[in-house]
Amino acid sequence: MQRALAMALLMGPFCALMGVFVTARKLSFFSETLAHSSLTGVALGFWWGLSDPTLTQILFSLVIAFGVIWLKENTKLLTDTIMAVLLSGSVAVGVVILSLLKSYRGELHRYLFGDILATGPAQVWFAVLIAGLGSCFLLSKMRSLILLTLNAGLAQVSGVRVKILNYLFLLLLTFTVALSVRLLGIILVTALLIIPAAAARNVTTSLRQHILVSVLMGLISGAFGVTGAYYFDLPCGPLIVLTAIALFILSVGFHSIQKLCKQS
Repeated sequence: MQRALAMALLMGPFCALMGVFVTARKLSFFSETLAHSSLTGVALGFWWGLSDPTLTQILFSLVIAFGVIWLKENTKLLTDTIMAVLLSGSVAVGVVILSLLKSYRGELHRYLFGDILATGPAQVWFAVLIAGLGSCFLLSKMRSLILLTLNAGLAQVSGVRVKILNYLFLLLLTFTVALSVRLLGIILVTALLIIPAAAARNVTTSLRQHILVSVLMGLISGAFGVTGAYYFDLPCGPLIVLTAIALFILSVGFHSIQKLCKQS
């Protein structure tokens, strides 16, 4: 329970911070593709006899991430088409491999829907590393990321190393999604990236406010989800997401009231 809470308090706020840039750069479907493709990484890890398939999960997600970039640069296909092809293909391969590994079929449920209570010390320390280094990277490169989001051409002219920054951001996003699968599961992992950032956008007027409120909502979602699951005997992952959804609904209500007040 302590490791589960630590994991939630680390990854909840960090995913929310990442979500501010993911939503601004319209990478929501990209993160969904990474999450679903990680199933094949999990299956390959079990196939090769690994007790913890985190490494193969991350490596396969990286292959998919750079596969999307390569196909985008070397074909005429639209980005969402490329991601849809890779997502469906990788999930199909993962399910086939897991179906052949009869002794690991029970693991499919754990990775699809999350099992934060099975988090080990290694995952917690890895989360500390990713959240710490990732936050430092995002905050130190904030101006460059904002400029890149608004206008890639202008960012290039202004001296931003656009290609390298893009690769580093996608690398960080891949690690974040792969690690968060343990928290929420493949099906729900994108929710923690998108929902707090979307909710925060409804109630803020500046980027600084957006980041702070998004991080706070990610923290509340993670903390309440794990503690609520403990006291009410409910699954952690879905409860974390439902908490984030509740905050989103409240933000929509607040935004609507604020809009009516301005009109009156």
